[in-house]
Amino acid sequence: MKHLVVLTGAGMSAESGLKTFRDDDGLWEGHDVMEVATPEGFAKNPELVLDFYNQRRKQLLEVLPNPAHYELAKLEDDFKVSIITQNVDDLHERAGSSHVTHLHGELLKARSSRDENDVKIWKKNIAIGDLCAKGSQMRPHVVWFGEAVPMIDVAIDICMEADMLLIIGTSMQVYPAASLMHYVPAKTPTYFIDPKPAIDSNGPLTVIKANATIGIKRFLKLIGK
Repeated sequence: MKHLVVLTGAGMSAESGLKTFRDDDGLWEGHDVMEVATPEGFAKNPELVLDFYNQRRKQLLEVLPNPAHYELAKLEDDFKVSIITQNVDDLHERAGSSHVTHLHGELLKARSSRDENDVKIWKKNIAIGDLCAKGSQMRPHVVWFGEAVPMIDVAIDICMEADMLLIIGTSMQVYPAASLMHYVPAKTPTYFIDPKPAIDSNGPLTVIKANATIGIKRFLKLIGK
């Protein structure tokens, strides 16, 4: 089977009803990103940060995968499919995708604020006083701005083995995730699904101007599926 590598971002889950967090004015749910998505913000006001992610977790548990998630899962019948997502939701897994790498962590997990390897499944609110075995406060298992991206090397290795690349719902402007498309072998057929693409089709790159659910149908037609 050919290896299809898929890079997904917030636009992939938007049609499931998940907000993309960042508004046109740069605020996340009315908060400056530095307040709710940085280690400094957590140190300054952990209650605010925990509430922000508790609300995101609650919302996630109320939504379902959309048709684009399911179409990607079905592609496993014809391809070896590796999904690398910037999203912290579990919608790819719920739709049936088997191989998902989360670059920015997972909302339905929590980890120790002292030991990043102490990670637990966590589907309820995280409260002040929820401690790890070593007595440190639990925090969302997400990568905040200013923190390292532990899974980036794994993602690079996956991209280097791609026979085809599909990008959905991400502007590819946020690094280090944006660098991943440059690790696929030269001349690898690449498809970019985005409603407002900032680039045009060129060489091995085919741009599909559409949202995720419509774009995935056009992609399937292009590859004869």
